[in-house]
Amino acid sequence: MSNPRELALKSLIKWSEDGSFSNLEINTVISRSNMEAQDSALYTLLYLGVIENAIYLDYVIAQYSSLPLSKIDQDAKNILRLSLYQLLFCDKIPEYSVVNEGVNLARKRSKGFVNGLLRSFIRAGKSVKLPKDEKKRFLLENSVPEELYELFVDSFGKDVAREILSYKNEDKSLSLRVNTLKATRGEIIKCLTSQGYKPEASSIACDIIKCNCPISKIEGLISDGKLFVQDESSRIASQLVEAREEMRVIDLCACPGGKSFSMAIDMKSRGSLVSSDLHKNKLSLIEKGAARLGIDIITTKEQDARELVKEYENSFDRVLCDVPCSGLGVIFKKPDIKYKSLKEIEKLPEIQLGILRAGAKYVKVGGYLVYSTCTLNKKENQDNIEKFLLENKSFKPVEFSIDGINSQGGVYTFLPHVNQTDGFFVAKMVRVE
Repeated sequence: MSNPRELALKSLIKWSEDGSFSNLEINTVISRSNMEAQDSALYTLLYLGVIENAIYLDYVIAQYSSLPLSKIDQDAKNILRLSLYQLLFCDKIPEYSVVNEGVNLARKRSKGFVNGLLRSFIRAGKSVKLPKDEKKRFLLENSVPEELYELFVDSFGKDVAREILSYKNEDKSLSLRVNTLKATRGEIIKCLTSQGYKPEASSIACDIIKCNCPISKIEGLISDGKLFVQDESSRIASQLVEAREEMRVIDLCACPGGKSFSMAIDMKSRGSLVSSDLHKNKLSLIEKGAARLGIDIITTKEQDARELVKEYENSFDRVLCDVPCSGLGVIFKKPDIKYKSLKEIEKLPEIQLGILRAGAKYVKVGGYLVYSTCTLNKKENQDNIEKFLLENKSFKPVEFSIDGINSQGGVYTFLPHVNQTDGFFVAKMVRVE
């Protein structure tokens, strides 16, 4: 049987060395291990918990270490992070067990150091001396890099920025899109309820169910094509497109396919939908998914969405640009994102604007153009829309309302602490001439 703490340590070392994506790492480790569901949950909790609190945990290590943080080797540092996280945030794990596991995981030369630091921390009542400066204290307690803090303050102001950066996602429910070609939302809710779960219809995303079930328990429903996993944010973006029967629709950044599937289902699988993406190797996922769902109107295309396809000009009723983004709206789900240097995202707004410019060329007069991201960076969101509308007088904003949530100027930013969703941005426009 695989040891979840040992697997968490290996994943943390990998993250420290090459910045591996947490969601991909979790999927890979769980699929390759033989862990029971309880151990998989512990592995995920420890791995994500340490990443989410890495700055704070390093601060605690530095406070109790006889060595400077830079002199502690990566293996020992990650063992200490893992152990301190359990001591600070996991009340149900006994202290002696945490120390013993930490020492057992350490290499021979580090065992004494790890043992000594952890025992000193416990003897001191697990106390941590925090700085008096209010901003520094906030950054430490929430493990937030200062440059990310300043970016959010610039976009939303200090109070909202702090709400976003301190948000903890307590809802571990799966978000499931019902394939109404094969089942109704009521039928799926009844099925899940009969299995002892408590599914609820999303209040903001059409045909989405939130359910507290592990994905392993719904594999049958997925393989039968009755539902698929889709975040509310992704569904809302596709929902705003208003794809209908016999329309011609294009999804310009389609992989892994959830938005294309949702729009095709909205079209009752009648019409035409092009799912294009830069990554050819991922397009097969869309083709296989469409077949499973009973969708036969999707055509896949390898394409750099910034490059104009002449035969597409003025020929689509609906165009969706769910563009590649920095992902800063989902840092509570994927905490590794918050440690990426902001220099890595500097070029994104221009890439996104390039996709939007090309997509606009494909829209018929009277057709809709929808732009969306899962980030909360103003430069990738509002600024791009403002630039686009200044350049393109033939497009006008379209106001929309979702369960009492009203857009302003055809745009809306969903905030985790307000909407209990991913942080994401949507904009809807119509071509008027």
